[in-house]
Amino acid sequence: MDRIEEVDEQDLARLVARFYAAVRADSLIGPVFNDAIDAWPEHLGKLTAFWSSLMMTSGRYKGTPMAAHLKHRSRITPAMFDRWLALWREATDEEMPPAIAKSMQVKAERIAHNFKFALRLEPANA
Repeated sequence: MDRIEEVDEQDLARLVARFYAAVRADSLIGPVFNDAIDAWPEHLGKLTAFWSSLMMTSGRYKGTPMAAHLKHRSRITPAMFDRWLALWREATDEEMPPAIAKSMQVKAERIAHNFKFALRLEPANA
């Protein structure tokens, strides 16, 4: 990508599709995601809207991701967040300009921390 500080809906859709293809194929986190998601095309659209709202302040995402993840609390471990973040770093580094990739990685780390705390997998001051 030649653009320096821009991201658009097509970039995000491509990134989300690549990332979740890796997630679905992953031996650690894939089974949880594959069991939880029935309609992947629809879910990828929601995830693209989520990242659009975060990165472009589009307001397109309407949902409660924490509630969805709480349903699967018994299957989620701290190591799964580490793997999710590693796959995210790989995908963002490959698909986005460096500054945007870094911004998306920082946001994902914050999301992972908040989810681990909410799922009681991490203390509040970690």
